[in-house]
Amino acid sequence: MKYLSAKKVLPDALVKELQNYVQGGYLYVPVEQEQQKRWGEISGYREELRLRNRQIKQEYQEGVSMECLSERYGLSFYTIRKIIYQK
Repeated sequence: MKYLSAKKVLPDALVKELQNYVQGGYLYVPVEQEQQKRWGEISGYREELRLRNRQIKQEYQEGVSMECLSERYGLSFYTIRKIIYQK
């Protein structure tokens, strides 16, 4: 998250009103609930993990052991097991 100057993005009247409450500090303006993104959606990491997990499941169905998958993907045996059995 980067900081913006209120004077650059808000009308002067609104800046003056905000100064009645906060001066020289930082003010966080949250995203509206309808516009919030889930973790990893903006960066694409969520999709990357979904594809990786699908690959792990496919390899397991083709006969690759959980131990081998654990080493191949650098994940614990229990994480591999969780991925394989998750719906």
